[in-house]
Amino acid sequence: MKITFLIHNVYGIGGTIRTTLNLATALADQHEVTVVSMMRHRARPRFTVDPRVTIVPMVDIRPDSADAAEPLRQDPARVFPTAEKRYKQYSRLTDQRVEQYLGTCDADVIIGTRPGINVYLARLGPARALRIAQEHLTHDGHSKKLRAHLARWYRDLDAVVTTTEADATAYRAKMRLPGVRVLAIPNGVPDPGLPPTQQTPKVIAAAGRLVRGKRFDLLIEAFAQVAAKYPEWALRIYGTGTEQRPLQQLIDQYDLGQQAQLMGAVSPIEPEFAKASIVASASDAESFGMTLVEAMRCGLPVVATDCPLGPAEIIDDGVDGRLVPMRDPQALASVLCDLIADEPGRRRMGEAARHAAERFDPAHVARAYEELFTGLAATRRSRTWQRHMARWRGRARHALRRLRR
Repeated sequence: MKITFLIHNVYGIGGTIRTTLNLATALADQHEVTVVSMMRHRARPRFTVDPRVTIVPMVDIRPDSADAAEPLRQDPARVFPTAEKRYKQYSRLTDQRVEQYLGTCDADVIIGTRPGINVYLARLGPARALRIAQEHLTHDGHSKKLRAHLARWYRDLDAVVTTTEADATAYRAKMRLPGVRVLAIPNGVPDPGLPPTQQTPKVIAAAGRLVRGKRFDLLIEAFAQVAAKYPEWALRIYGTGTEQRPLQQLIDQYDLGQQAQLMGAVSPIEPEFAKASIVASASDAESFGMTLVEAMRCGLPVVATDCPLGPAEIIDDGVDGRLVPMRDPQALASVLCDLIADEPGRRRMGEAARHAAERFDPAHVARAYEELFTGLAATRRSRTWQRHMARWRGRARHALRRLRR
């Protein structure tokens, strides 16, 4: 089977890139896999790409590339939805290249990995292929305008796959998609192959983009309380982003310069997690929570805010990690202190986390996708009938309303 992924920029760093490459690698054991990158900003991807996976760039945005002189790069995209957050990075050249590629694509399955790219797939993808939209963000996280656009075009797809059951439920309830299967399949996270951590380092680690929604400010505030009680413990935050300067100022404000550090972006992150005893997340929202699973695969207990949508589907509170209320630095500090004080309990929780995280192994996730492919192929005719009937009923209702007016 030929499987193609469509991704924004496989040459960068991010959760969607990691999980796409994890899944592509697992599927490459049995299938021919291609990853099509809308953008290319450097010579090689930052993440290691399995040699069995083919990378195909669409538009090279490097200043010295041949595409830099293409006139169509200056024209706004017409197919990529204007309400999508990445819209300004797309152009008529992107539209054209994607249309040309999909027009000759012979893949059996094509998987999009963000809303705007899923619209490309719905509008330009070959009808003979199974067309699947992955949702690495969330339904409720999209603007009303974008949701309306997605509702129009997602009807032409075969499936919408979210990373959590909560988000799948939101799509089923709020976006009418007859003939389209909506289901949750979690992201795949491989075994890092590291020896079990001894959980003796007096370090709390955290990782992610340094943006407001990740609430590293709240984590630093909580750690200030932890450091007052356990001054020998340190906080290491891995990542880069727009909040880097404000976070450093907050560290200085709490006089934590010797204990709390912004470590920059590191890939892979697991060896750094293995140098810690606890991993913490204070996010206001998580569409999944890759870093939580990555920490658990290292055998570390995770303390995370019980935010929508991912943590509660990943962590069994009190067994393999802890969930705390959102935006409550006191509660976060209290749970961190409890784990610091209870080393045997911390070890038990870390071991439970390692075992629990095995369900996210890419091989398991790949099998779930293979089952989805088989099911979609077997129901193609009935789902097409559902779609046609829904459209006929919609037209009939519209005509009746016009007659009544």
